[in-house]
Formats: sequence, C-alpha cells, structure tokens
Amino acid sequence: MSLPKNRSAPQQGRCTGVFQSVFPAEQHAVRKVLHAVMARFAPHISEGEAGALELLLAELMNNIVEHGYAPGRVGSISLSILCDGRGLSCSLIDDGKPLPSRCLHPPGLPDTAVAAESLPEGGFGWFLIHDLARDLRYRREDGQNLLDFRLPLGAPEG
Repeated sequence: MSLPKNRSAPQQGRCTGVFQSVFPAEQHAVRKVLHAVMARFAPHISEGEAGALELLLAELMNNIVEHGYAPGRVGSISLSILCDGRGLSCSLIDDGKPLPSRCLHPPGLPDTAVAAESLPEGGFGWFLIHDLARDLRYRREDGQNLLDFRLPLGAPEG
C-alpha cells in the first residue's frame, strides 16, 4: 500500500484524535485496517512518517496473524492510535501466543554476506520495528499480548 504521489503537503501540527479498530487476525482484515489508518493519518503527517507508520503496523499485525495463532485458529487484534503532541502512540492487543523474548531485544541484521540461495527469508522485521519505534513495550496480561510504541512526528529525535 503506498501513498498517492501527488498528495498535498501534510498539515503539520494538525494531527489529533484517536483511531480504534478490533478486527479478525487475518491478512485481508490487516490490509483493510492499514488502508483505514493511512486514510486517517497520512494527510496530516509527512510522507516519511506515513511510510514508517505503515511499515511498523504491517510488520506487527502480520506477525500476529502469522505467528500468534495456531493453524486454523483466528483470533482478533485490537489497534488503538492516539495522535497528539508526542506523535502517534499505538497499542496492539491480541490473545494469541506470547511474544518470544528474542523479539524484545534489539536484534542485529541477519547475515546477508552469503550466497543468494542461503539468504534468510525473514529476520528483518524486528530490526525495522526496533529502529523505527520509540518507547516499545510489551507485556503479557490475562492471556493477552499488549504491545505499545510511539512514532515521533516532526523534527527527528536526538
């Protein structure tokens, strides 16, 4: 999903409000929610910020769909986004399997200095998540996974 090439400049400082959705943990629903999130926030943030938001949410929600539930079991995902002076504060809740602890520590990139047929199929997602998100927190509570992060808006953080 990409942003329109000819969209007008973002209306910086005008991003306020809340987005909330509860949806089935399945690929089609993830795409639909990503489209709704981008329609809601992309006009108010820079193209780079919109791309980072879309990438973060796509990685996280697709990980829930792919790894969070046993084969044949479809659960739900709850997504909340608050846009305020601190940026976009995002929360994801699901009742799938607990997040493996290796995902919680900033990973290194997989080794790409190998023959093409030996390149890893995955391993880049959590690196990107840790690189783009701020205040990334996870906890398991009452059989649910709760993951929060913030995407800063405006000037880059130091």
